[in-house]
Amino acid sequence: MDRSLNDLAEESAALPIPAELPLLAVTDAVIFPGVVYPQVVSDERQISMLQKVLAGNRMLAVFLKKDDGEEDGRRLFEIGTAVRILKMFTVPDGSMGLLLQGLRRIRFEKIEGREPLLSVGCSVIEDDKRQSLKTDGYRKELLKAFEDFVAENSWVTDEMRQNVRTVKEPGKLADLICANLNFGLEDRQAVLEETTNAGRLKAVLELLYKELKLNELSRKIQDEMNRSMEESHKEHYLREQLRVIHKELGDEEDSAVELEDIRQRFLEQDYPDAVREAAIRELKRLARMNTASSEYTVARTYLDWLVELPWCVRDSESLNLKRAAGVLDADHYGLEKVKERILEFLAVRKLTSSGRGPILCFAGPPGVGKTSLGQSIARALGRRFARIALGGVHDESEIRGHRRTYVGSMPGRIAQKLRETGCMNPVMMLDEIDKMAADMKGDPASAMLEVLDPAQNDKFQDHYLGLPLDLSQVLFIATANEIERIPGPLRDRMEVIHLPGYLVTEKIEIARRFIVPRQIEANGLEKKNLGFQTDGLRTVIEEYTREAGVRRLEQRVGSICRRIARRVAEGEDLRVRITESRAREFLGPDSVIPEMAGREAEVGVATGMAWSPVGGAILFIESSRMPGSGRLKLTGQLGEVMRESAEIALSYIRGHAEDFGIPDGLFKNNDLHIHLPEGATPKDGPSAGIALITSLVSLLTRRKVRHDLAMTGEVSLRGKVLAIGGLREKIMAAHRAGIRVALLPKDNGRDIEGIPAEVREGMELVLVSHIDEVLALALEQSPMMLEAALSN
Repeated sequence: MDRSLNDLAEESAALPIPAELPLLAVTDAVIFPGVVYPQVVSDERQISMLQKVLAGNRMLAVFLKKDDGEEDGRRLFEIGTAVRILKMFTVPDGSMGLLLQGLRRIRFEKIEGREPLLSVGCSVIEDDKRQSLKTDGYRKELLKAFEDFVAENSWVTDEMRQNVRTVKEPGKLADLICANLNFGLEDRQAVLEETTNAGRLKAVLELLYKELKLNELSRKIQDEMNRSMEESHKEHYLREQLRVIHKELGDEEDSAVELEDIRQRFLEQDYPDAVREAAIRELKRLARMNTASSEYTVARTYLDWLVELPWCVRDSESLNLKRAAGVLDADHYGLEKVKERILEFLAVRKLTSSGRGPILCFAGPPGVGKTSLGQSIARALGRRFARIALGGVHDESEIRGHRRTYVGSMPGRIAQKLRETGCMNPVMMLDEIDKMAADMKGDPASAMLEVLDPAQNDKFQDHYLGLPLDLSQVLFIATANEIERIPGPLRDRMEVIHLPGYLVTEKIEIARRFIVPRQIEANGLEKKNLGFQTDGLRTVIEEYTREAGVRRLEQRVGSICRRIARRVAEGEDLRVRITESRAREFLGPDSVIPEMAGREAEVGVATGMAWSPVGGAILFIESSRMPGSGRLKLTGQLGEVMRESAEIALSYIRGHAEDFGIPDGLFKNNDLHIHLPEGATPKDGPSAGIALITSLVSLLTRRKVRHDLAMTGEVSLRGKVLAIGGLREKIMAAHRAGIRVALLPKDNGRDIEGIPAEVREGMELVLVSHIDEVLALALEQSPMMLEAALSN
C-alpha cells in the first residue's frame, strides 16, 4: 500500500460514524473493522451512488444480502460494517473497483431515501473492552491454532503472520484472522455478529479447528490412497477418494444403497423361494466385501443375473387355430403337409392343459423356411420368439453355463435368451442343431438331452446360476439340414418334420409374393420402379441359382434391385420390367452350369441321382478300361460306402460275366477306372449301386446307356435293388435336368405319393426290384439280353 493510502486509513479510523449512511448491499463479501478489502461493483445504480459518495465523506454502510432480491431490510443481515472508500478505479469491463476500509460494526435500523441513493439508519456497536481469563485463554489457543494452520499451508505470507502476532486486542485479532482465511460467507457473517470478545474468539477458533481437521482428513485420505492405489488410473483414484470421504463422514455409499434396493426388490416382488434365499445370501456376502476387490465384481454380476432373469414372468397364450392357419398361409407358400402337421401340433397344445408335447424338428435344405416357420408359430401363439444358433457349438458350457470359479463365466445360452426375451415361456428356436460338435470340453448334444426332455427340464441346472431353471413352458423347435448327424438319443426326443425343396413354379410364386416386395422395400425402391415377369423369374431361378430353397434366389433379386436403385438415385425415372432378356442383361453370364441330361447315349456313362443337404442333384458315372492286371480305380472324392458299392458292382458283374457275354480274360488283363465328375465335391452313400453296375456293364459289353434315363437304388450281391432315401429331392432334380424316365427301387413305391403331381406327370417313374430289369431298360439291348431280362 502506498503512503497516501496509509495516511487515508489512519485518518478514517478516527472519524465518527454518522447515524445515516449510503447503503452498499453485497452478496459476495463480509468486511471486518480494521481490514482493507477490495470490492468490484458492476450494477449501474450502485456505481452512480458511489460516484456521489466520493464527493462527500466517502463513507458507506456495507451489509450482506440474504438473497438476490430487492434491497430492503428483510433481505439484509442485521449486522454490517461502516466502511470508507480509500480508492476507486475503473475496471476494463466497465465495472468499478473499490478499496474499502472497515471502520466499525453497525446495526441496521431502517432504510432511508430513494434509488439510486439508498441509505440506512444505523447504530454503532461499541467494541468490547473487557478482559478476562477466559478471553486470554481463547486468544492463546487461537494464536496456537493459527500457527498450526500456517505450518500446514504454505500460501499464508510472512506479512500476515507478523500482523497477527502484533495485534494485542482480542476482538481485532479474531477479525483479522477471520478476514484473511478462506471461511464461508455465512461463517464470516456469524463472526461479524458476535459482539463480545470471548464469543468472537471462540467462533473463529472453532472455524480454525474445522480447517485443521479437514487438512488432517485430506492427509489421511492421501496417505491411504498412496498405499493402496499407487499404480491405479485417475478415475479409480478419484472413486477411492470419494469412498474414504463417505466413510469418514458416516454417509452410506452408493453401492450400499443399491444393494439395499436389490434386497427390497427380492423381498417384495415375486421370486421362487430358492432364488430369493440365494440372493439374500449373496447380498450378505457382498456387504462384507471391499468394492474394489475382483470377488465383489463376480458376486455383483451373479446378483444382477438373479435379478434380471424373468423367473415368474409368463406370456398368456391365445391359440386360435383358424388364426394360426392364416398366419402360416400368409408367411409361407406351399408346404401344405408341413402346415397341416404344425396345426395338428397346435391343436394338441390347445386341448391339453399341461402345454407339453413333442419337440418339433424341421429338417430340410437351407432356405426352405425352417426358421421362419418357428417365427410364424410364435406369432400364432402370441408368444415371444428367441433364436439360438447352435452351428459350431462344441462346448457343453455354452448350454449349461460356466461355473462361477472361472474368470469371465456366464450362464448358458438358454438362460441368456430367457433374460433377453423377458419371459419363461417363449418359442425358442434351436437353429442348426445338427451342426453341434463334441470335443475335449464336452458334448453339447448331451447337455441338450436334459433341455429337451419334458420329464427333466422343469429343473434344468445351469452351472453358473446353481439354481433350478424351469424350462417346461418353453416351446422348443429345432432345425437341421442332415437329420442323420444328430445323435440317436437326442433325435429320439424330437418329432422330425421334413421340409422338401421347392419346385420352380413354387419358387416363382414365392418370389412374386414375398421376395420381390421385400427386396424392393429394402433397396428404397417403389413398386412402380420395378416388376418381374414370370419368364424373368424363371430365368433367374434356372440359370442363376442351384438350390432347393430360395436363399440364393433372394440374393439374385436383390442384385437386380440394387442395379435399379443406383440409376434411380442418379435421377432417372425408371419403370423396369424384368423379362428373360433383361434378367440376363442385369445378372450377366450364367453363374450356374445347369445339370442337364446328356444329349446322346454313350458307352460307359450312366446317370445317377443323389441327395445332399442342399437338395437333390443328378450325377454322371463314367467308366473306362485299359490294359492292366485287373485293378479297380475309383476317383471323384468318393466316400467309403460308395467305394464298397463299386466293389459290389464289380463282384456281381464278374459273377455273372457269362450271362452278360463278357469274356473271362477281360477282367484279368484290364484295369477298370470309375470316375464321378465334380471331384471337389465329396460323394458317399449306397444309392448309386445300380448306376455303377449299369456303367460297368455298358463299358464291358459296349452297349450304350439311354441319355434321358436316370436311376437310383442300392444293389446287393444277389442283384436285388434295395430302397433308398431322399427320393423326392432326387426326382425333382432329375425333372429339372430334363430326365424323362427314372428307375426307382420297388420298395420306394410308397414314397411316390410325396412327389408333386407336376413332376409325376412330366416323368415316367418305373419301379424295379432286380438289376436285370435295370439293365434291360437302361441299355440298348440285343434280342438275347432282352429275352433274359424279361424271363427274370
